[in-house]
Amino acid sequence: MKITFAKPEFPAQGAIVVPVYEGKIWGPLAKALDEHVAGALSRAAAAGKFEGKKDQSIVILAPAGLAVDRVVLIGLGKPKDVDDLAAEAFGGKAISLVQTSGEEQLWLLVEPVTGVTLTDGQFAAHVAMGARLRSYRFDKYQTKQKKEDKPSLRKVVIATGNHTGAKATFAPMDKVADAVFLARDLVSEPANVIHPESYAAEIKKLEALGLKVEILGEKQMKKLGMGSLLGVGQGSDRESQLVIMRWNGGDKADEAPVAFVGKGVTFDSGGISLKPGAGMEDMKWDMAGSAAVVGALAALAGRKAKANVVGVVGLVENMPSGGAQRPGDVVTSMSGQTIEVINTDAEGRLVLADAIWYTQQEFKPKLMVDLATLTGAIIVALGTEYAGLFSNDDKLSNKLTEAGKKAGEPIWRMPMGDAYDQLIKSDIADMKNTGGRDGGSISAAHFIKRFVKDTPWAHLDIAGLAWFKKDGPVTPKGASAFGVRLLDRLIADYYEG
Repeated sequence: MKITFAKPEFPAQGAIVVPVYEGKIWGPLAKALDEHVAGALSRAAAAGKFEGKKDQSIVILAPAGLAVDRVVLIGLGKPKDVDDLAAEAFGGKAISLVQTSGEEQLWLLVEPVTGVTLTDGQFAAHVAMGARLRSYRFDKYQTKQKKEDKPSLRKVVIATGNHTGAKATFAPMDKVADAVFLARDLVSEPANVIHPESYAAEIKKLEALGLKVEILGEKQMKKLGMGSLLGVGQGSDRESQLVIMRWNGGDKADEAPVAFVGKGVTFDSGGISLKPGAGMEDMKWDMAGSAAVVGALAALAGRKAKANVVGVVGLVENMPSGGAQRPGDVVTSMSGQTIEVINTDAEGRLVLADAIWYTQQEFKPKLMVDLATLTGAIIVALGTEYAGLFSNDDKLSNKLTEAGKKAGEPIWRMPMGDAYDQLIKSDIADMKNTGGRDGGSISAAHFIKRFVKDTPWAHLDIAGLAWFKKDGPVTPKGASAFGVRLLDRLIADYYEG
C-alpha cells in the first residue's frame, strides 16, 4: 500500500474519508465537500445520529454529485483531546473501514480545526502513520482467501494544505513503521520458519541499513561461559545463537551506547516442565522481546538516529528431549553465579542473565533496557493494558514511562525489594530460577537484577502485549511489535545528539 501526500481536491474515483469533531464540528474541507453534494453528508450524519464522537463512523455509498463510490465520516472526538495518537487512530480507523471494501484508492481529507494543537503537517503525518500501521497483514500462508477478504486498497492519498511539510515529517516515521512491520513479521512466523539460526540470518540482513551485526554460536558462547543461556537450548536440535547489533550514529564514536537486550525463545514448549497442550502454539511469539529490540535497531538505522545504540538478543529454542535440561540441574552463568533450575519453563530469565552480563562486559553501556515475554503473572497483575516496568533507576523509569505514553505503548512501574529477592534463594546454589507463584513477575525481575552491575537498568515484561487477540486502533489482531516505538521514542527524546 502506497501512501502519498497531495493538495486537497475531490478525487474522481475510490473513496473519501472525512474527519468530523464532536459536536458536528466540520473543517473547511469537510464543509466544502458537503456543500458540493448539496448537504448529503450532513443529512446522512443526522439520520445516523453521527455526532463526531471518538470512533464513531458512518459510510455514505455513491453520494450524488461525486464520482467516488463512498464517503466515510469518522469521529475524532473533542478538538482539545486530539493529539498525535488520536490522529494515528483516525488513520487506522480509515484503513480498517476501507481496506477490503473493493476500493483501490483512498483519499483522506485531513485538517485540524481550532482547538487541535497539531499543525496541518504534523496532523497529516500522524494520520499517515496510523494508516500505515493499521494496514499490516500477515497472510503469506493463506492460499485460498476469498476475494472479499483480500485487501483491495493500493493507494492512500493524504490531502492536506501543508502536504510538503507532512511528507517531510512522515519520512522518518515511515522508517519506524518499516521496523514495526519487521518485528511483527518475525513474531508472526511459525517456529519451523523462525528458529535461532534462521532468525540470526534474518537479523544479519539488516547490515543493509548500516547496522553492524555479529553472531555468536554455541562454541563461542561456551568459551565465554554462558551456561545459563546454553542450558535452555540444549534439548533442541537447533543451535542457540547470540546476536549483537550496533548502530553508531552519535557524534562521538567512542561514547558509551544505550543498550537494549531481548529474550528470543523462538519456541517455548516449557522443556521438561512441559506446558499444557492447549494454546502451546502461541509460544512461537515467546521471542517478541527480541523482535522489539531488532525492530528498534532497524528503526534507528532506518531514520539515521544520532545516537550510539547496541542491541543484544539471545536466541534459543526450549524443547524436551533426552538431552534437555532437567528440573534440579545447576548451571553456571557467564557471571560465575550458579543457578538451580527449579522449573525449565522459567527459561527466559536464564537467557537474559548471560545476554545482560555479556552486554555490560563488552560495551559498558550508559544504561540497559531488557524486554521479554517473561511471566504470566504480569498479565494477572496488569491485564493487557500495560507492560510491567521494573528498574533500579528512577530517572530511567520516568523516561521510559513518558516515552511509552507518547508512543502509545504504556508501561506501569512495579515494586521491587529485598523480601522479593529472598524468594529466589537456593539451598544448593547462588539462586534458583523461580520464586514461586506469588509475586512471580517481581521475583523474576529480581533474578535478572542479580546480573546487573551498577548500570542503570530497566526490565519490561511485555507478556500481555506482545500478541493482540483483537484489533487495536493501529494494530491488527496478532503480533503487535510492542516496544519498537517505545524504544525509538526513548532514544529520540533523550539520547540523540
